[in-house]
Amino acid sequence: MANNRLGRINEEIMRELSTIIRTLKDPRVSGAMVSITRVEATPDMRYAKVYVSVLGDNSALKDCIRGLKSASGYLRRELSSRLTLRYTPELTFSPDDSITYGAHIMELLEGLDKKED
Repeated sequence: MANNRLGRINEEIMRELSTIIRTLKDPRVSGAMVSITRVEATPDMRYAKVYVSVLGDNSALKDCIRGLKSASGYLRRELSSRLTLRYTPELTFSPDDSITYGAHIMELLEGLDKKED
């Protein structure tokens, strides 16, 4: 049962952070197409790891992560005002390259289809 609650809280944090990030004025974040792919909060709700994906190259992702880390205090404060939790988790951001990995796998699969014909 606690696992289900943690999953719902992760989804709420992900949804709220997605809307809050759109209001940031940092050019490192607002200049890129940022998407939050998943959130993993610890069971005690003290820390949350936020996986971020950016449309573009690797340098844009690194700049965006730096911008999000510098704005983590603001993001945490806004998150605490929007969610009613006993503890607002401390946010850590890490890159998520699952979209580029998926695109690479699709290219490999398409290459296999062409070789068979």
